[in-house]
Amino acid sequence: MSDSFTSNDNGIKDIKFLEIKHLNGPNIWTYYPVLEAIVDIGELEDFPSDKIPGFYDRLLQWLPTLIEHRCSYEERGGFLRRVKEGTWPCHILEHVTLELQNLAGMRGGFGRARETAVRGVYKVIVSAWHAEVTKSALYAARELALAAMNFQQLHTAAFDVESTIEHLRDLVDSLWLGPSTACIVDAAVARNIPATRLTAKGNLVQLGYGVHCRHIWTAETDFTPAIAEGISRDKDLTKTLLQSCGVPVPAGRIVESAEAAWEAAKDIGLPVVIKPCDGNHGRGVFIELFQQSEIESAYQIALKEGSGVLVERYVAGTEHRLLIIGGKLIAATKGDSVSVTGNGVATIAELIESQINSDSRRGSTEDHPLNPIRLDSAAQMEIAHQGYQSDSIVPAGVKVLIQRNGNHAFDVTDQVHPSTAAAASLAARIIGLDIAGIDLVTGDISRPLNEQGGAIVEVNAGPSLLMHIKPAVGMPRPVGKAIVDHLFPDQENGRIPVIGVSGSYGKTSVALLIARLLILSGKQTGLACSDGLYLNYRQIDKHNCANWAAANRTLINPTVEAAVFENGFDALLNEGLAYDSCHVGVITNVHPINHLGRHGIETHKQIFTVFRTQVDVVTPTAAAIDDVDKAVKLPIGAAVLNAQDEMLVEISTLCHGEVIFFSIEPELPVIVQHRTHGTGPRLGKRAVIMRNDVIILATGANELPLISIGTITGAYNAQALENILAAVGAAWALEIEPDLMRAGINAFGFLQEKYVTENQSVAIDLQTQENGS
Repeated sequence: MSDSFTSNDNGIKDIKFLEIKHLNGPNIWTYYPVLEAIVDIGELEDFPSDKIPGFYDRLLQWLPTLIEHRCSYEERGGFLRRVKEGTWPCHILEHVTLELQNLAGMRGGFGRARETAVRGVYKVIVSAWHAEVTKSALYAARELALAAMNFQQLHTAAFDVESTIEHLRDLVDSLWLGPSTACIVDAAVARNIPATRLTAKGNLVQLGYGVHCRHIWTAETDFTPAIAEGISRDKDLTKTLLQSCGVPVPAGRIVESAEAAWEAAKDIGLPVVIKPCDGNHGRGVFIELFQQSEIESAYQIALKEGSGVLVERYVAGTEHRLLIIGGKLIAATKGDSVSVTGNGVATIAELIESQINSDSRRGSTEDHPLNPIRLDSAAQMEIAHQGYQSDSIVPAGVKVLIQRNGNHAFDVTDQVHPSTAAAASLAARIIGLDIAGIDLVTGDISRPLNEQGGAIVEVNAGPSLLMHIKPAVGMPRPVGKAIVDHLFPDQENGRIPVIGVSGSYGKTSVALLIARLLILSGKQTGLACSDGLYLNYRQIDKHNCANWAAANRTLINPTVEAAVFENGFDALLNEGLAYDSCHVGVITNVHPINHLGRHGIETHKQIFTVFRTQVDVVTPTAAAIDDVDKAVKLPIGAAVLNAQDEMLVEISTLCHGEVIFFSIEPELPVIVQHRTHGTGPRLGKRAVIMRNDVIILATGANELPLISIGTITGAYNAQALENILAAVGAAWALEIEPDLMRAGINAFGFLQEKYVTENQSVAIDLQTQENGS
C-alpha cells in the first residue's frame, strides 16, 4: 500500500472508466434516465480527499457552486464538508459531474457512488437526460478531479472550468430540447403525461403513448395544419384573408423592383414599411421610411430575405406579440425601442456596447431575455435616417434611435383590451392555426385597435415561446401548460394500458397470453417479448424483442391501444424500462441461481433491487396521490405477484397500487392473510388461486370459478399453471370480463409449449430458453 500521495512511479494518480452505460428509463437506481459508470480508482482507494494536499481548496476555488450540494449532512455545504473530512474520488466524481451539467443548463440532481465487490472499483450513477451530454460531463469531471489531485505533480495552470462549461453548454444547445419545447414537456410531465423525444437532435416530441399520443415540434402541434402554416408564410395572402373578414390590416402590395417599391409607397402614402413577403424573425423589415433612397435600399435588403417584397402603410405605435393557443389569448409582450445617448466622445458603435449590450439581460443564450444589439443593415439604415454612421461621435445629451421594435420581452398580458384579444384570436382562426403569434402595432394595447388606427401586421406559425417564459420585465406566463391543456383537454393524460412482465422464467408465455386476452377484448395490442415484436397477431420482428428499443417502438406507434412488454432481468439491469409507469406489473417468480454472478450481482438484496423496479412503476391508487383531481383521472394500478416467492411477497409491500397474488396452493398463509386481513380500494383483496383443478378469482371471502384446467388444450405442469394464473391476474386487473378470459384460455391453452419435468427449475419457453433474460 502507498503511504504517500506521490509515491508511485511518476507521482500521477489516475481514474479509469471500465464501462459506461445509459439506462434509458426507470431503473434500479431511480425513476429517471441515468448514466452508470464502472470506475477503477486504483491506488486512490488509499487516498481519500483529506489526504491529498490542497485538493479541497482547489476544488472549492474552481467550482464554488458546489456549496449548494447538501449531500450526507442535508445542509448547504454538506458535500464540501465531506470533502474536507475525507471522501473518495468516485463520490467527488458524482458531484462534479452533476454540477458541470447544471452549470451547462442540463437539469438533474440524482447521483450515487457505490462500492463493488472489487477493491477500488465503484459504480458512479448520475442523472442523464441526454447520454452524450452527461458522458461529456463525466469525462470533464474526471479531468477536473485529477487536475486538482495531481496539481503539484503536473505543474499546470488552474483547470479551465469556464471553457469546459462553455463546451458542455454548446452540447446542450445542439443536442437537447430548446426552451420553447422544454416548457411544453415540463408542463406535460407535471400533468402525468409521458414525453418521448423522437429525434436525437431537434425538438420533435411525442406526448402520451400509442393511440392517445400527440406530437409537438417546438410551438407547432399535430393539430397545426400544413396549409395554415403555408398561408402564414405568405404575408400578402394572410393580409388578404384577414381583411376580407374585417380584421384591421395595413394597406399594401407586393412589388417586383426598387422603382416599383417607390411608386407603391407614394400610392399608399408615406411613411411605409418594407418587408419580405415570406420572411420571419423580423429579418429584412424596415419601418417608417420616407425617402426614395431609403425605400429602394430597403427593397434590395428585404429581397435577400424572401422570395418577394411587400410595401405596407406604416402604422404608428409599438409592435406587440400576442400568443393565441386554442383560440384564447395566453400571453402578450411589447417590443422595446432601443436608443443611445451621446457623450461627445464615444462613437455610436461604442455607445451601443457600453449603454446597451452591457445589460446583463442581453446575451445569445436562452438565459438572456434580450438579444445583443448588432449593427446590421436595419440598424445602420435607422442610424443613417437620423444623419449618423456607426463611427459617428454623437454630441453630449443627443439621443439616437438604434432599433424601433426589438425584443418582445416586456409582458403586457393583463393590459390587452378584450376586443384586441378577440381580433387576434379571429386572425389565428382565419389562417387556421391552433397556436399563433399575432404581431400587431398600436399605441396603447389597453384600448381597442380601431380607436387608434392600430393593425395586425403578421400571423406567425410556430411562434417563439421564450419571450413569454422569460420576459425581461413582467410576469412569466404558463404557455407550456396552455399548450398541453389544448392538446389534452379535460385532464386527459395520453396513456394507454401498459403491462410489464418480469421474472426469472415463464414471462414470455405470460406476456403472450395477456396480449391475446387484450386482443380478444377489442384492443389493438402491441407486444414486445423474447418471441418477437407483435401488433395484434402479426409478427413484425422475429428477433428477441424483450428490450427497451422494441418497447419504445411500440409506445410511439399511434395505432396501439394497449401494450405488453417482457422485461427480463438483464434488460431491467442494463437498459431500464421504456415506460415511466404501467397499469399492471407482473413478476412470475424469482430463482436467484439464474442471476447470481452475472453483471456484478452477488447478493439476494441486489436481485430484490432489480426486480422491484417493475413494481415501483405501477400506477398508484387514489389513496396514494395527494392531488384529488389527479387521482380521479388515474386508473388503479396493480402488481400481480407469485405468492409462493418470499422475495415477491416482500416486494409487494413497496407497491403503490393494488396487489393481486396468484398461487396454485389456495391455502398458502400469504394468500389467506391477503384475502382476509387486507383493506384497500376494494372490499377484500384479490387473489387468483387453484382449487380442485379449477382456476378461481377470489375477492376477500368471495370466490368466482373461472375455468377447469381439464378443459384447457395442451400439456402442462406446475409452472405452466402458474403462467396462466399470472396472465389471469393481469387480465382481471385490466377489467377483462371473465367470459372473455375463459374464451381466451380455451383458445390459446398452454400455447403448445414443451416443458422439462416438474422437478427441474427452469421451464422451456416459446423461445428455446429464456436464460433468465
